Amino acid sequence: MRIHNSTFERVEEFKYLGTTLINQNSIVEEIKSRLRSGNACYHSVQNLLSSRLLSKYLKIKIYRTIILPVVLYGYETWSLTLWEERKWRVFENMVLRRIFGPRRDKVMGEWRRLHNEELNDLYSSSSIVQVIKSRRMRWAGQVARMGEEREVYRVLVGKPEGRRPLERPRHRWVDNIRMDLQEVGCAYMDWIGLAQDRDKWRMLVSAGMNLRVP
Repeated sequence: MRIHNSTFERVEEFKYLGTTLINQNSIVEEIKSRLRSGNACYHSVQNLLSSRLLSKYLKIKIYRTIILPVVLYGYETWSLTLWEERKWRVFENMVLRRIFGPRRDKVMGEWRRLHNEELNDLYSSSSIVQVIKSRRMRWAGQVARMGEEREVYRVLVGKPEGRRPLERPRHRWVDNIRMDLQEVGCAYMDWIGLAQDRDKWRMLVSAGMNLRVP
């Protein structure tokens, strides 16, 4: 493809600003890439996370300041299914089990790994899924307030021409926003109009951060 004096090669995928883009407009490969980078980052600091010389507070600080930014790069624009959200919880629980260590069973007297419910009780910060939901809503509010002169806003409200394929419609980013709003009690509302009120939208973002994610 030629644009003015520049030639662009047609490819199936490429990296742009650290994000993997593919010609099928899917984030599956990007999620795999983020998880690989997160696992590499986790293994580089796992000795610190299991060290008895560091407090649990400091270990959580390491996780949230070193590992989380790596795995969640560009996550405000992700459209996630419930299955994909579960993958992020599995990754986070792996890190938290390294931080909090095993627990001795009171009946059997043997050491065992912590269950997910126990990790939820020990980890007082927002879960990785809550972070994704709240930051996604925050970004949605910013885009909704940009106005028609901005390209990002036009992409949000624009309706592409043509017909959808006959199979089940693909899960869209705006579907995630509507689901998040439904969880905080604002289903079936004009969320673009609602986002114009910064204070009200900020309250919804905070409510999304405090939701209990299974």
